[in-house]
Amino acid sequence: MAITGRAAALAFASVLAVVFSPAPGWTLLLANGLLIAAITVDLALAGGVRTLVFTRSGPSTARLGTAVPLVLAVTNTGRRTVRAQIRDAWPPSSGATPRVWRVTVPAGQRRFCDLVLRPTRRGDRHPYRITVRSLGPLGLAGRQGRHAAPWRLRVLPPFTSRRHLPAALARLREIEGDATLRGGGQGSEFDSLRDYVPGDDVRMIDWRSSARRGTVAVRSFRPERDRRVICLLDTGRTSAGRIGDTPRLDHAMDAALLLGAVAARAGDRVSLIAHDASARVTLPAAGGPNPLVRMSAALALVEPVLTETDHQAIASSVLRIAIRRSLVVLFTELVPAVIEEGLVPALPALTARHTVIVAAVSDPRLAELAAGRGDVRALYSAAAAEQTLLQRRQLTSLLRGYGVQVVDAPPATYASAVTDSYLSLKSAGRL
Repeated sequence: MAITGRAAALAFASVLAVVFSPAPGWTLLLANGLLIAAITVDLALAGGVRTLVFTRSGPSTARLGTAVPLVLAVTNTGRRTVRAQIRDAWPPSSGATPRVWRVTVPAGQRRFCDLVLRPTRRGDRHPYRITVRSLGPLGLAGRQGRHAAPWRLRVLPPFTSRRHLPAALARLREIEGDATLRGGGQGSEFDSLRDYVPGDDVRMIDWRSSARRGTVAVRSFRPERDRRVICLLDTGRTSAGRIGDTPRLDHAMDAALLLGAVAARAGDRVSLIAHDASARVTLPAAGGPNPLVRMSAALALVEPVLTETDHQAIASSVLRIAIRRSLVVLFTELVPAVIEEGLVPALPALTARHTVIVAAVSDPRLAELAAGRGDVRALYSAAAAEQTLLQRRQLTSLLRGYGVQVVDAPPATYASAVTDSYLSLKSAGRL
């Protein structure tokens, strides 16, 4: 049973009547009797909450930062009209609005409550419960109960780097799209025969075809398709660090999604590994024009783990799933604990069989602090920032000495810089 504020107001009014009454005892008995009778009648006439059935409809997946409209349907299977106050409880990170509805559902009919979710975090979001309060016609009291209407909304990574996709695809078309790249060194996949022109490499002449055609024919090639690209996300403790309001891991996810979209459009097969002390996600290589659905769904539940990353286990995982030569893009952080103590001992096994890119997102705040000279405090901050930047440059040189390409870019250009490195390797025929 639930008592409303209207009943409380009547009780307060009866107190005033007792205070100013010449016969307070009889007035108190009369006021209490009338109030109890009214509440009893109201409670008896209230519709039952157990006769309500709740169902949900709407999207089950959405990207972070987008509004998700859901519909909560209320069906009255009882014989009385239900005047209900409905509260739908969701986790705070779901951003659910509104939380409460007042609806009147006649017997045997259905009403709909519109709900909008604006999630602020990745992952699965489930509603807690639905609390229903069915009031009587006087609005003094009612019945209250709980219902469950299960639903799961999977919040995917936001993919803010989507704006770079048209430019990346335009560059991809220049490399191996409508205008096929010609000549030796640009690929080893045979494309077609064409007439010889002065300046062509004589080693590309197809003598048998030339004899049949009566003219000198040259073989033309294009860069290989169906290559392997492995997006390897370090989910160890350093990935939990934030740049602005966004964790490093989320920046890495965004860059991996852009790289995966471009690589799949180029005809390459994209794999995904999220690893710290153990593998969190292992998504096998698959072709297709759009791997974003698979990758986004796999990354939605990945969170940083406050533990050291096992780079030897990472190398073993890569070597186990990648038999052919592949491009391995490791999204990690440029700090000595990760590079010198963890990654460098595992690099020879990777670089011997694969092309490796190490991609790290840099903090723009470091450049701002390094430029500070206003006072003593700013000077110390500038010295610390310069030391950090120098350390990153030294680690970059160390990795390049092992034949590794390094991307160290701020968040605004991080995703596009990683994809540009992939396209540069593809253009040079190094994949």
